[in-house]
Amino acid sequence: MTARTPATEARIRGIAVPMLVPAEGPVHVLLIGEAPGPRGADKSGYPFFGDGAGQHLYGALGGIGAMTLPAAVHTMPWDGARFAAAGLHPVAHGVALGNALDRCPTDNGVKFRAPTRAELESDANFARLHSDIAQLLTRDLRGIVTLGKVAARTVEAFLSRYPSLGATLTTRAVPHPSAQGLLSMAPNRGKGARLADLQEAWMQRCAAAVLEAGYSTREGDR
Repeated sequence: MTARTPATEARIRGIAVPMLVPAEGPVHVLLIGEAPGPRGADKSGYPFFGDGAGQHLYGALGGIGAMTLPAAVHTMPWDGARFAAAGLHPVAHGVALGNALDRCPTDNGVKFRAPTRAELESDANFARLHSDIAQLLTRDLRGIVTLGKVAARTVEAFLSRYPSLGATLTTRAVPHPSAQGLLSMAPNRGKGARLADLQEAWMQRCAAAVLEAGYSTREGDR
């Protein structure tokens, strides 16, 4: 067997990262990001788990009882490969996490690139989204929260193609939790703003959107 080296560990796998869904019970809200990141979900196998932007997302969901992380996560670098090596994974409660594109986009297996609109709105990708959302509707899906402009645009195009599927769904959009997304929600393009303050404001905004989309903090409703 070929030994793993830092170079091989850094390669982008580019394989499908499935939705993170609760093992049982209803799923009221689906959160959709853009695509798995090269150091996070591509390595961990769980949406946003280990991605830099995912740390704020998991914090926001944990604050309303929608997500539980293993205790060991808090003593480790936020890194998908490390989480996978340690056998760690998040546990969702009443929400599901997914992406507009289910794999980390790359042309050469090394460098990450943004997903193209053709990829995002392809028949194959929309069929995958249709299957995921149809599955969640059987578990009482009430709403979708998009994270960033790409996810929002893709979900809008998807629901335009399948209007009956989303007829009863509430949709909410929040900026992407990346540094660029955080700055986009700040006055004067974030000039003079502290990143920590923007992160806290984003977490509050995300939590509010999840609640507005149909998530309940009451245990009996989940």
